[in-house]
Amino acid sequence: MVILDAPESDLRELLRSCLAVPRWIDEVASAAPFASAAELLDRAASAADPLQAAEVELALADHPRIGERPTGSGRSAAFSRSEQQSPDAGDAELAARIAQGNAAYEARFGRVFLIRAAGRTRAEILAEQSRRLALDDEDDLRIVAAELREIALLRLTRLIGMGA
Repeated sequence: MVILDAPESDLRELLRSCLAVPRWIDEVASAAPFASAAELLDRAASAADPLQAAEVELALADHPRIGERPTGSGRSAAFSRSEQQSPDAGDAELAARIAQGNAAYEARFGRVFLIRAAGRTRAEILAEQSRRLALDDEDDLRIVAAELREIALLRLTRLIGMGA
């Protein structure tokens, strides 16, 4: 697998598409080369736990709003487009409700609503969005950090599988 022994600059670019947090990228890249995919994923998971509030905010800047079509041609945007696919993605009523929830969430927390969309329907996302709107900032921030870790590890797993 090419990513396991990628040159440092290539590895950093691949890692940035998974989680745009410089400290995380540094910690993972500093452990290269990796003997196995499991070693890389273990290092990535431990480096992302915990993510600090400032790192969460930095990482959120690289994620589109749920329900909005990601723009751009980079690997991160391509990941987002793929992750937001779901059987009910074309449901206009769900899309409108998620957009309303996004606005309410941003007004409440001052950040974009983030959730691991891969493997979830829009209905499931809407239910989680509604649940999280009732949380306090600290609890929700912990959830956002956990979601970012999940997304990073899923993306990294995809890169490994793609032979990146």
